[in-house]
Amino acid sequence: MHGDVIIIRLIFTAILISAGYVLRPVGDPWISAAVGGLIAIAIVLFELRIRRATLKTLIGAAAGSIMGIIGAYLIGSLIMRQESVPHEARTFLTLALVFFMAYVGLMVGAAKGDYLELSALGGIFTDKASRRDLKILDTSVIIDGRIADVAETGFLTGTLIIPQFILRELQQVADSPDSSKRQRGRRGLDMLNRLQNNNSLDIQIVETDFPSVREVDLKLIELGKQLDAVIVTNDFNLNKVSQLRGVSVLNINELANALKPVVLPGEAMRVFILKEGKEYNQGVAYLDDGTMVVVDNARRLIGKNADIAVTSVLQTTAGKMIFGRLWEESDNSGTNGEHRANGSARRQALSGPGPVRITDSEPVTES
Repeated sequence: MHGDVIIIRLIFTAILISAGYVLRPVGDPWISAAVGGLIAIAIVLFELRIRRATLKTLIGAAAGSIMGIIGAYLIGSLIMRQESVPHEARTFLTLALVFFMAYVGLMVGAAKGDYLELSALGGIFTDKASRRDLKILDTSVIIDGRIADVAETGFLTGTLIIPQFILRELQQVADSPDSSKRQRGRRGLDMLNRLQNNNSLDIQIVETDFPSVREVDLKLIELGKQLDAVIVTNDFNLNKVSQLRGVSVLNINELANALKPVVLPGEAMRVFILKEGKEYNQGVAYLDDGTMVVVDNARRLIGKNADIAVTSVLQTTAGKMIFGRLWEESDNSGTNGEHRANGSARRQALSGPGPVRITDSEPVTES
C-alpha cells in the first residue's frame, strides 16, 4: 500500500508540472512548470499532515470552512454593491474576506471537532477503529519508563494520549523540593521526550479536563470513559478502581510479572542507601524506576553508595521488590540468609546481627 501511495503522488506531481508547462499560466513554460511542481509539493505535504487528523477533526474543519465561505459570500455581495468604493478595492476586500472567513472557519472547526457526537448519525461516521485503539498514559507508568521500551519494540500500537493534567502533575513532581521526587519527575519528562522522538508512535496531548473532579486518578477514569480508551498504568489501586468503573486497563506490572525479571539472584548492583529499613539494621535504596531495594546490615551506610549482591526478587502486580546483602558479606557468608518468595517475602533467621526473618504477617514496607 505504501508503494502505491508513492506512485500516485508522483503521477499527481507529474500531471501538475505538465499542465503548467502546456497551459503557461505565468507566460514562460519552464517557470510555469516549476510553479506547478511547487503547488504539487505543497498539496502532498498538506495531505501527509491531514492524514494524522481524526475523523471528528476532519468533519469539524470541513463544516467550519464551508460556513466561513458562505458567510464571506454574503458579506462580499454587500461590499460589491457599494458603488462609491472603487472596483479594484471591492474585489480585493471580497477576496481577502473569503480567505479570512475560510481560514477562521477551518481552524475553529478543527479545534472544536472533538465535541461532535458521531454516534448520533446512526454509526455511519463512527470512528470505531481509532476509539478502540486509544491508550491513556498515567503518571506512574511514564515515570516507570518501561513503557518506552515496550513501545520501541513495536508491541504498543494505536494512539497514545497524554492528558494535560498529567503533564501538570509531572511538572509539579519535577519541581518538588524533595530530591527523590524531583528525580522521578525529571525522569518522567525524559521518558515523554523519548516517546515523542519515536516516529512510529502517534502521541497526542489533549486539553480535556474535569474541573469538578479533584483526584487525578478519577480524572483518568472519566477521560477513559469519554474517549472509550484504555488506561496504561502500573498503579495497583488505579487498576482496581478502573475495573470497577468499567474502564479497561493495561498494567505494566502484570506484563512484567509474565516475563523474566531484569535482576536475577546473584547479580551485583550498586545502589544508594537512602534511609533505614523497617527491620533491624536494614537499609533501603531505590532504583531509577522507583523499585525498592532492601539491603541487610546496611544501616551504617545511609547516605552512601554500596555494592550489593541480589539474593531474591519479589514481583507482584503491585510492583517489584529486590532483596540483597552487602557484596563483602555475600562473599563471606556464602548462601546463608537466602530469600524466598512464596506469597510474601521470607528470609531465614540467623544468629547474631545477621539477616532478620520477615514473617508473613509483617511484610517489608517503606518506613
